[in-house]
Amino acid sequence: MFLRMTKRIKDGKEHRYWSIVENHRLSGGRIAQKHVLYLGEINDSQREAWWRSIEILEHGKQTPRRISLFPEDRMMQSNAHDVIHVHVNQMRLKRPRQWGACWMALLLWDKLQFDRYWADRLPPSREGTRWLNILKILVCYRLIQPGSEWRLHREWYGNSALADLLGEEAEVVPYQNLYRCLDKLVEHKEGVFTFLKQR
Repeated sequence: MFLRMTKRIKDGKEHRYWSIVENHRLSGGRIAQKHVLYLGEINDSQREAWWRSIEILEHGKQTPRRISLFPEDRMMQSNAHDVIHVHVNQMRLKRPRQWGACWMALLLWDKLQFDRYWADRLPPSREGTRWLNILKILVCYRLIQPGSEWRLHREWYGNSALADLLGEEAEVVPYQNLYRCLDKLVEHKEGVFTFLKQR
């Protein structure tokens, strides 16, 4: 993976857009580039906005200190701020995960008020399994990229941000819990349809 910068001139001003790009080797020695993550624009007007918005708290100090963040090739024109130069050519993307779709699926879950329905029907186990979170993982998986529970367990969950969004620590969900959770849902099939119809 590497960082790619694209320059565009708009209204006589230079704009810089940054992306994370990944190379894939194809048959015949060809290389295809896959866009992984769009980072957005870092330009001089945005830099001015950052000057007004970024403050850091240092250990042992009562008041925050204002700093500026911008790429290493930009010269600072004001002495009003301390500067942290960002060496964008040394940035590395580690363990990228699906976040936006997971967040949106959980937002939909909240809008439907599913917690109100499932909280009493799926209480945590004595061993500490939070069945409500297991159900949320299953629902998000079915909405975003449906597949087998085995694939969810082996691959998808670790590549999603659900652990962070749900407050779970593990990068892997025990696949037995996925099947057990599905078993727990069967008796509530009619009830959840009635609840959804009322919502």
